[in-house]
Amino acid sequence: MTEETGAGVSGAEETTPQGTTPQLRPLTDLSDPALDDYLRMTDVKLRSRVEVERGLFMAESYEVISRAMDAGMQPRSFLMSEKWLERFAPLYSRFPDVPVYVGEEALLETLTGFHLHRGALAAMQRPELPAVDDLLAGARTVAVLEDIVDHTNVGAMFRSAAALGVDAVLVTPRCADPLYRRSIRVSMGTVFQVPWTRLEAWPEAGVDLLHEAGFDVLALALTDGAVALDAVDLGPARKVALVLGAEGHGLKPATLCAADEHVVIPMAGGVDSLNVAAASAVVFWQRRAMLGA
Repeated sequence: MTEETGAGVSGAEETTPQGTTPQLRPLTDLSDPALDDYLRMTDVKLRSRVEVERGLFMAESYEVISRAMDAGMQPRSFLMSEKWLERFAPLYSRFPDVPVYVGEEALLETLTGFHLHRGALAAMQRPELPAVDDLLAGARTVAVLEDIVDHTNVGAMFRSAAALGVDAVLVTPRCADPLYRRSIRVSMGTVFQVPWTRLEAWPEAGVDLLHEAGFDVLALALTDGAVALDAVDLGPARKVALVLGAEGHGLKPATLCAADEHVVIPMAGGVDSLNVAAASAVVFWQRRAMLGA
């Protein structure tokens, strides 16, 4: 190791697993501050805070990293074992000034807390989120995720939104991060396709913004007087915001009061509700069908 590079990452002029290229940085230990982006990745609470504070998110697997790049996301660095270098070369070679940290699989697992069985991680620069007004300007179908705390559900809802023609997604202040690694993975990278932003306040101020933009706010809820989904006007004459609530507790009472209409998915077999991610897919499909898409 050289004094210039510090402990943990070999110097750019040393021989690398693929020859002498400055981009590839072999790891010997984990003390270099350049690796801090990858520390303690299994600590959900810590990572959810740190990644936002540091302006980064993590992309995992070839498909997800590729979709992130195609959407204009900028990598800060890559992390992988030597056996994956050839597979991921088409991606990291697009950014020759971005370091690729290469290490033994056991060392990488010690660093991150899990086995990189999807090949590689990329620490990406977190994009600046658009203003709500800008996001709504060209939209006609919007999904609002109210306090969805499970990252798997958030990712699945984004995937359904992308597949079924939702124009934009709004997440409430307490909703889980769509750019957390698990959300991104479950969404198959569609979080980079569907325009989204985080509301600063919900429900009153958020509902007001939707009303000002011409949207009718439809709350998915098991309430007395809720209209069956197949009886709701979801046709093209209407701009709709479909609000889906937290797992278990459902929508807030204030949200139900502010909404223009309550909607329920008809059920059979004695079942009264679906998982929120499954419910979102049903509602998004019905809207798409009513639009004639």
